[in-house]
Amino acid sequence: MTRRTPPRLLTIAGSDSGGGAGIQADLKTFAAHGAYGMSVIAALTAQNTREVRAVLEVPPAMVEAQIDAVLEDIGADAVKIGMLASAEVIRTVADRLRFHLMGPEKKGVPVVLDPVMVAKSGDRLLREDAVEALIAELLPLAALVTPNLPELEVLTGLPAGTEEERLRAAEALAGRGPAVLAKGGHAGGEKSEEVVDLLLEGGRVHRFAHPRLYTRSTHGTGCTLSSAIAARLGAGEDLPRAVEGAIDYLREAMAAAYPVGSGNGHGPVDHFYLMGGRKT
Repeated sequence: MTRRTPPRLLTIAGSDSGGGAGIQADLKTFAAHGAYGMSVIAALTAQNTREVRAVLEVPPAMVEAQIDAVLEDIGADAVKIGMLASAEVIRTVADRLRFHLMGPEKKGVPVVLDPVMVAKSGDRLLREDAVEALIAELLPLAALVTPNLPELEVLTGLPAGTEEERLRAAEALAGRGPAVLAKGGHAGGEKSEEVVDLLLEGGRVHRFAHPRLYTRSTHGTGCTLSSAIAARLGAGEDLPRAVEGAIDYLREAMAAAYPVGSGNGHGPVDHFYLMGGRKT
């Protein structure tokens, strides 16, 4: 019997000590998709379902060493980028990805950029002076960027409160190179009965609409979604199919979530809802 070689997926992001977001959520998502996950830790965070208590940035030289060690030996079929706290780390990541993956003689590897700026608790995770570096250095390298509504407004300087405004902002962001998944979870607040995610790819708009799920198990949803997309791209799916499948996966994981901690914060999703009969 010939064993299937799993897709090789690399996440470059921050570590979440609470296990619901960041590197931990990425690796769980990769595993749930049958992939081989690897990680480059760009920051350490002390956090739980309620707050981020401390952030320790990893020195750029160590981030560079991790990327080089993985890509010189194992390689990657897709890369997901999450929390990068500083401009220095952003420039380091962009430099090493260009060196390893973007040369004319090298195979193109899809990069999914989740521009993490603020934690679910409201704590800021990206320095203000790093936003410019993210736009200039990482957007041109990304196959897809996955901002939520507040992130889309910061990245473009445009309002994104309505679906029409979100589309215009996504078009402005796509002008810098990547396809854009403008997530709609923040739109309309809890009064909105529908969540609409807009994928802008090559001038085409794909609209994904679903009933809103009312749950406090939303910690790490952005990390999980972007990682699921990367996993599917690494397995060879085209972008619209990968996005649609990743949204469905996240919704199932949110619906199957279990309580963690004191109950006062935002709990994690159930990344492994298909295991152990936990599927709802």
